[in-house]
Amino acid sequence: MRVDLFDFELPPERIALRPAEPRDSARLLRVRPDGLADHIVSDLPQLLQPGDVLVFNDTRVIPAQLEGRRGDARIGATLHKREGPRDWRAFVRNAKRVRDGDRIEFGAGVSALAGAKADDGSILLSFEGDEPVEILLERAGRMPLPPYIAARREADARDAEDYQTMFAREKGAVAAPTAALHFTPGLIEALAARGIAHETLTLHVGAGTFLPVKADDTDDHRMHSEWGRIDAATADRLNAARAGGGRIVAVGTTSLRLLESATDEDGIVRPFEGDTAIFITPGYRFRAVDGLLTNFHLPRSTLFMLVSALMGRETMQAAYAHAIAEEYRFYSYGDASLLLP
Repeated sequence: MRVDLFDFELPPERIALRPAEPRDSARLLRVRPDGLADHIVSDLPQLLQPGDVLVFNDTRVIPAQLEGRRGDARIGATLHKREGPRDWRAFVRNAKRVRDGDRIEFGAGVSALAGAKADDGSILLSFEGDEPVEILLERAGRMPLPPYIAARREADARDAEDYQTMFAREKGAVAAPTAALHFTPGLIEALAARGIAHETLTLHVGAGTFLPVKADDTDDHRMHSEWGRIDAATADRLNAARAGGGRIVAVGTTSLRLLESATDEDGIVRPFEGDTAIFITPGYRFRAVDGLLTNFHLPRSTLFMLVSALMGRETMQAAYAHAIAEEYRFYSYGDASLLLP
């Protein structure tokens, strides 16, 4: 499909620079085939049904943004995907000044050797020393805010908490699964009291989620792979819930993509551990999920293509036009939509 079919105009002032407080006070646009309805996130127990299951991503964002030097050249690095105990693939700013074998000094006693560039322009960084890389990043790294926020303000101490979900446990993401930022312990308790369960899986979100689609046709776009895991017990509970008439509602596109990667043609969720580069566009037949709670996405992005696949492109264009007109807040720290096809 033509990528320009997924374009829309977004006023810059609609981009949220901070999350709603409290988190579950964010606005929520319910989208169904019979129309749109304005709510807030704390309305979710009334918008879902007993027996439904919400599926969250429990990945934890690491301080993956690094600033350093190679000689007299300033180098910026955003870690993208772990390749080994001490090796991370990274998108590098000023990459033309970095050659295979160069040492980059990131300060605080943290350094890495650069490897060769990959086809996507990323560079393999091999961190030196004996300390775990996670400890090195805590010392030298910054929280990797999305580029559309980072271009307008610096990351600060608040982001260390604001940009983690209440489920964040498994370290390894370089971007937050932002739909889950709206949830609080009180909301989870209210959902449970209504008979709505929740499960977790792990997908370590990579920086590739923010890369623009440069191709003119979706067939020519290559997705970056991300590592994920669903254990056997979780898969069994999800299958049992669906067999009992419950709906599986993914919280965030990361949860949805991993669920779809792990589900067979018969709609059975299988245990999964490994990389996925699934690219969901209109025409895709969903096997695992019956709904999606997600934030509002970038124009021409793979994520707007995904929600268009779930609900229909015309429906999502109308929903986004409504959200813009009603001054919903967009992107990672913005408001949410509940998509129920």
